[in-house]
Amino acid sequence: MKYFLILLLAVVIFIVSITLGSSNDQVISFNYLIAKGDFSVSTLLASLFGMGFILGWLVCGIFYLRSFVALTNARRKIKRLESQLTESGKNASESAVSAVTLSNKD
Repeated sequence: MKYFLILLLAVVIFIVSITLGSSNDQVISFNYLIAKGDFSVSTLLASLFGMGFILGWLVCGIFYLRSFVALTNARRKIKRLESQLTESGKNASESAVSAVTLSNKD
């Protein structure tokens, strides 16, 4: 539900930026690193917001994927250690039983 509200807020901001930009038909000159272009305010505002939104989702997705992989590796390590612990517990109990049976024969 939380993520749906965040997505809804982003869509509302996008719609508001388009409506504000559409009422302003002014053409501006946008100078970016490689070249220079003439864009209307609405087009520039919508495209920059869209690129920022996509870039933000990509960065969050990368961090989510990294944490998911780390969690999967940690769970695998925990299972391996638990199996080793139960295996060593069985060996210890078997040796204790054999020691008790040997002492009873004497």
